[in-house]
Amino acid sequence: MERDQKNMSRRKFLQVSGSLMIGAAFAGVIGRSLWKLFNSPGDLFYDAKTAKRNKAKEEMANYVSPYRLTSGFIAPDVITALEVLDKQIVIATPNNILLYGLDGSLDENFAIRSDLRDMAVFAGKIYLLFASRVEVYDPQGNLLQEWNACSDDADYCSLTVFDAGVFVTDAQAKNICQYHLDGSLARFIESPKGFVVPSYSFGITNLNGSVFCSNPGRHQVEQYTAKGEFVASFGKSGIGAGEFSGCCNPVQITTTATGELLTSEKGLPRISCYASDGTFRSILLDDKALGGGHAAYDVRMMDNKLIVTGANKVSVFQYDNRRSAQTQCGSCTVDCPMKVIS
Repeated sequence: MERDQKNMSRRKFLQVSGSLMIGAAFAGVIGRSLWKLFNSPGDLFYDAKTAKRNKAKEEMANYVSPYRLTSGFIAPDVITALEVLDKQIVIATPNNILLYGLDGSLDENFAIRSDLRDMAVFAGKIYLLFASRVEVYDPQGNLLQEWNACSDDADYCSLTVFDAGVFVTDAQAKNICQYHLDGSLARFIESPKGFVVPSYSFGITNLNGSVFCSNPGRHQVEQYTAKGEFVASFGKSGIGAGEFSGCCNPVQITTTATGELLTSEKGLPRISCYASDGTFRSILLDDKALGGGHAAYDVRMMDNKLIVTGANKVSVFQYDNRRSAQTQCGSCTVDCPMKVIS
């Protein structure tokens, strides 16, 4: 697939279908099944004909999101990554980083190389992850720092940055590579269960000094200390609420201000909320609220709002008391800032 394809970036394409080299062998996809990979991934990966999964889908058909769409805007190209920096929405397109106000006004715009994999912000800086390279910029587009991957075979997927360093998931090595903030290598982090990575769905985030990473082929989220020690994991395979479906989910993980984890899934896209110990809270946005399709949506929290991107659209969602009364989110006792109504 050409990198400049307007409908879907390479990263997004692989998040939907899986790597053809790895995913086809992993799922046993041949002949007509390979055609389904592109045309009906729900039939292929989610076994929609089984009674159990049909029942789960029927239950989801009656789902009401506790959030309502309040605003949004269109980006000039397909969005490949999302972050928030103070009161700004930061998005990456194939060749640019753009910083917007919440109202969609463009504040800054600077050019980047075209093979971006992910983006993170920390201490007022923007960290850009490429297949085998990390670059660090200020919000005005000035390059502050850069370093190459510690391995010639690196195939980086996602990153998170905090005081303990820069943590990068490697889809080729199937591990986490930890760098110090100066770019020097700290360590490699291996999963005691073994990371199973059929596609570019290898999300990572940090919360309260811990690192949380998806183990997508195992349908789990794993927690590590800042020194790479395994702490715990949660998650199970399934299509129901609080489960991860398909060949490789969750795709992405992020956090809330009150210490919850938000996961984003592909196939049947949805965004769910979990406590840091893995206790399922609620589905926040389902495929209907998000806009459908099969690709995972990027999500970040800004104050009391959810910022969501898909294709070339930025959407802003806000908690709705009337809607939430019909959901698990409405009965949640966590003092969540997203419940504040402006």
